[in-house]
Amino acid sequence: MLVRKTLSFRGVMFIAGHHFWWLAAWMTLMTSLYHFTHWKMLAIPWLPLSVVGTAVAFYVGFKNNQAYGRLWEGRKIWGGIVNSSRMWASMVNGFLGKENKADTEKLVYGYIAWIYTLRSQLLQPTQWEHVSLRHLFGSFSVNRRKNFGVGMYEEEVAAIEMKKYLRGFETGDHFANGATHILHQQTQTLNMLYDQGKLDVFKQLELQRVVNDCFEHQGKLERIKKFPLPRQYGSFSFLFVCIFIFMLPFGIVGEFAKLGDAWIWLAIPFGMVIGWVYVVMELIGDYSENPFEGLPYDIPMLSICRTIEIDLLNMLGETDIPKPVQPKREILM
Repeated sequence: MLVRKTLSFRGVMFIAGHHFWWLAAWMTLMTSLYHFTHWKMLAIPWLPLSVVGTAVAFYVGFKNNQAYGRLWEGRKIWGGIVNSSRMWASMVNGFLGKENKADTEKLVYGYIAWIYTLRSQLLQPTQWEHVSLRHLFGSFSVNRRKNFGVGMYEEEVAAIEMKKYLRGFETGDHFANGATHILHQQTQTLNMLYDQGKLDVFKQLELQRVVNDCFEHQGKLERIKKFPLPRQYGSFSFLFVCIFIFMLPFGIVGEFAKLGDAWIWLAIPFGMVIGWVYVVMELIGDYSENPFEGLPYDIPMLSICRTIEIDLLNMLGETDIPKPVQPKREILM
């Protein structure tokens, strides 16, 4: 997540500055061809181009709205996980008391293990995400993920005491969904505590309700992760922007040519700006539709998990508390 209130010029160039180069090359090529060859048939009326541009803008706006909805829904779900974590730790402490410290720690540690395991699972690439693309585009996204995304926080991830939090839980690569299995074992622990008389029916049901809420939170996050924005919307949006930018110099060159030969070269900077605006609109939606890629535009899951960890350890009365995750290069993950 980008944390700067307003993007600096460097930040804007980081996101979409490299697109200026090929836009400049395309606009220069077509403007020069029109000027030096005097092929008037290269110019098209501005009206049809403006109609296409308006249609593309509406379509891209619709896609961006849906992409932002996916991003914001994911953030709201993680907010629900934060609330559930505090209820869980408070109830476990209150219901079990100091005389059952080992059981209290196991249940609270299990919750911390669950959120970190869930985060790890959500970061696994899917075939429609940028890091799974082939050739240059995929390599570009992989490098961005490494240098400006989750790769910047390897030290923070390595410091997570997963062995401590998973103590008493059965784990292993043979489980298809480790996060689900941790929640399942939380339910089994609650049943064991009820059988031992440490929890009555009411307390067990209240704690199980929180576990059920966690199952629901996880299912909603997995729905966003495993079901992409329908590709007919995402793919045609990209195609329409490409068509518009391809047509752009043919329309804009003719308009500036009407002002005289000296003015025709203004088609290059104006065409670059117009094309760049459409490219950026497409990029914003494209990078927002998958909020768990490990890229700089993601939901800051590590920061949220660390906040939960700190809150729960404080409720347990522990003194060895990790520090909150801090932004790096104006990016919080």
